[in-house]
Amino acid sequence: MSKILITGASSGFGTLTVKALLEKGHSVAASMRNVEGRNQKVAQELRESGASVIEIDVTNEVSVANGAKEAVQALGGIDVLINNAGIGVMGMHEFFTMEDYYKVFEVNVFGVHRMNRAVLPYLRDSKGLIIYTSSLNGRFIVPFYGPYTVSKWALEALAESYRIEITPFGIESCVIEPGAFPTDFGDKVLSPSDNTRKEPYTQMLAIQAQVKLSEESLKGHPEQKPELVSKSITNLIDLPYGEKPFRTPVDVLGLGSMANHFNQQFEEMQRNLFCQFQMEDLLSVKKS
Repeated sequence: MSKILITGASSGFGTLTVKALLEKGHSVAASMRNVEGRNQKVAQELRESGASVIEIDVTNEVSVANGAKEAVQALGGIDVLINNAGIGVMGMHEFFTMEDYYKVFEVNVFGVHRMNRAVLPYLRDSKGLIIYTSSLNGRFIVPFYGPYTVSKWALEALAESYRIEITPFGIESCVIEPGAFPTDFGDKVLSPSDNTRKEPYTQMLAIQAQVKLSEESLKGHPEQKPELVSKSITNLIDLPYGEKPFRTPVDVLGLGSMANHFNQQFEEMQRNLFCQFQMEDLLSVKKS
């Protein structure tokens, strides 16, 4: 069984994943912000389920460093890091200020880099695994999710770059790419701060309202269950060392199969490029 640290455990995919991992018998450090504040209830619920709950704000260097050390002490080490913390958006791209953009990247990109830097020294010892919760928005462009989509494309590149440089240590990397799911994630999205530019966008704002309605329609697709994401994560962890796919789309409404095709083509391009420079071994860990 693995010793797992996950960020963003206070809601959505994070909470479901913690519970699924505990049911499988793994040791889990569930990290979140405001453990003694607004997340006190879910923190207590996860403790009662068997998780070690740890305060980590991925936007704060000291919080990340202290949280990683606390997780190591609680679990006796770390085998798996799940970078799950994230923030979404909804709005016209032009309406988002630079400060809005910083908020999104601080969590979705820089927060992941902080966590990797804090945990990699332990993963090198255990030949561990890093899992990134990305999104199908990290492969396709959808309007009204601008800064979020940009951050997820950046996250995909960050995961690629790390994979290439940490495989020589025997560390595996996996990216989960969920589609749209009926969770509370959509209730906590960041709205743009500058609403002084609405006049030219009357038609687009009407379309945006329809997009919000389509999110509600997800509830009419019971097969698109958020548990599919937590199950995909637990399945990845259970796969034999060296046999884990790098990318796993999670979606049953159609985009997942298209992303699979795109991912396979991209992986082939990467491999062909690396073969030209005799570096293809960097794309996968050795099973020895």
